[in-house]
Amino acid sequence: MAYVKNLFDRNFLEYASYVIKDRAIPDLEDGLKPVQRRILHTLFEMDDGKFHKVANVSGQCMKYHPHGEASINPALVGIANKELFIDRQGNFGNLYTGDEASAPRYIECRATALAKDIFYNPKLTEWAPSYDGRNKEPVLFPAKIPVVLIMGVEGIAVGMSTKILPHNVIEVLEAEIACLTGKKFDVYPDFPTGGYVDISDYQGGNGKVLVRAKLDTSDPKRILITELPFGSTTESIINSIDAAARNGRIKILGINDFTTDKVEIEIKLARGVYAQETIDALYAFTECEQSISVNLLVIKNGLPAVMTANDIIKYHAKQLVKILTKELELEKRELLDKLHLRTLERIFIEERIYKGIEKMKTAKGVQDAVAAGFKPFLKEIAPRNVSEDDIDHLLRIPIRRISLYDINRAHDEMEQIKTRVKEINAHLKNITAYSVSYLKGIVVKIKDNEEIAGGARKTIVESFDKVIAKEVVNRDVDLKYDARTGYLGTNVSGSKVCEVSPFDRILAIRKNGMYTVMDLPEKAFVGADAWWTGVADKEALAKTTFTVIYKDKDTGFPCIKRCVIEGWIIGKDYFLVPDGAAVLHIDTRPKFTFTVNYAPKPRLKALSENFRAQNFNVRGLKAGGIRLSNKEAEKVTVD
Repeated sequence: MAYVKNLFDRNFLEYASYVIKDRAIPDLEDGLKPVQRRILHTLFEMDDGKFHKVANVSGQCMKYHPHGEASINPALVGIANKELFIDRQGNFGNLYTGDEASAPRYIECRATALAKDIFYNPKLTEWAPSYDGRNKEPVLFPAKIPVVLIMGVEGIAVGMSTKILPHNVIEVLEAEIACLTGKKFDVYPDFPTGGYVDISDYQGGNGKVLVRAKLDTSDPKRILITELPFGSTTESIINSIDAAARNGRIKILGINDFTTDKVEIEIKLARGVYAQETIDALYAFTECEQSISVNLLVIKNGLPAVMTANDIIKYHAKQLVKILTKELELEKRELLDKLHLRTLERIFIEERIYKGIEKMKTAKGVQDAVAAGFKPFLKEIAPRNVSEDDIDHLLRIPIRRISLYDINRAHDEMEQIKTRVKEINAHLKNITAYSVSYLKGIVVKIKDNEEIAGGARKTIVESFDKVIAKEVVNRDVDLKYDARTGYLGTNVSGSKVCEVSPFDRILAIRKNGMYTVMDLPEKAFVGADAWWTGVADKEALAKTTFTVIYKDKDTGFPCIKRCVIEGWIIGKDYFLVPDGAAVLHIDTRPKFTFTVNYAPKPRLKALSENFRAQNFNVRGLKAGGIRLSNKEAEKVTVD
């Protein structure tokens, strides 16, 4: 049994780790989930400057992604619709209406130049075998910008989830520049659907935001929705408005959807209803306003980590410096290798060292002759020596190239290499400034490319309070009570108690002193001759003192209890008086006078006595009442 338990525990942990790291949560380094990384890697492999069928890309990607095209195609469409890293051709769906993309065999895509600039560097990328061992795939791309903030992502793993909102790419890059130059910075969400966002509780990506649609109320008899809140589509917005209208929350004549490449939903208002007075109801009862909770969880150094947006900017600023340093050092090494070979070629051809091999009959003799020929020129090629690989390279130079060798051209090429090496050395000495100039170059490319989204901010940052439905809805529903049958509700044929809203809760105090708070009922039994029924408004009830006059169960002596009803559990029964006591009167006036009439007894001279309610202290709900007299009460009359 212990073996089976350990087996299940180990398998579950392995599965949980796999889902967290390899499926649902993006990595901080390149901001991608594995399926997204594999899609981009496939596009880089297939890149020939032309568009490729998405179906073909999915098929190629399955060499690396074991879960099939059902997960590849939606992920590819999602990246393409960000309009940053994948060029698209064909119908990739409509972000506003929620329409899906065409079948993969009809639409085409290719990697953008920006994607190759940001992600692609095979010489600096760590590689690992694919799931079947036939190919190599990138462990992580050396991404130069904080992609996880720009793209936004949502994922549910085992025991944890992530929801990262998209940010404006220009603002993210400018924040990274500010970080590198030691200036203050902040980044806030920016949504492709526009609208408004309140970031007062954003908490760097671990709190929540309020999002709103953009409404045009210039015409008092209609409202136009021109931008959507994040997470909504025109269809979901219209459905929520229809539902609110059916439930009587808003009064409209109809809805028309004219959305194409821009959002335009027309709401025609009913007679006597105007745009300005309907706005709050739209925010309260429809998807025109939503609260979105966020959780910035990423994989950092192989482990899940909760970070803030500013932390990610700082991390990637350091990572950019490291990546650019590695790229410059790699380019420098390659240029020095090239310069070394070009120098050897020049000496080999100009000094006719190749003539020394004509009389040699063995391969070793040939190599020794070449090595001996370079001895007078070792200072020119210092600090390096002539290696066997160098000699092999020189011996492979064709005769045609030797005969057509251009000394001036070779000299110019070597000078260009030396100039570039000097530039690289200068960049390495001022790597922070070089990193800033690189980011500024990316900003210019994005602003100049109209096909790349994310240049101008689309979502307006504003501060606004969430509209509470209870505060917006009108109290126009009649609450009725039939004292004869004991029924209370909106569907009762009795006398009107008050006007309520569908969100109100109702307090009913029964004849025996038991009280209950309930949701607004259509028809609920509270008993005949109930003492009090009305809206259970906590603020109002906190200022209301209930005065209860009752007769003790055992002695019949009159007692008074003054209290405030403050807290309750919906549907639970509570008692204002001890069990079995007979309630004689309940009143909510702060001051009043009442008379207790006593039962006639031998030698009892005074059969009544007057009292003032305000002379008795207000006590807790669980406290007992105060005895008024030692005489048996019969009834109470109130002035």
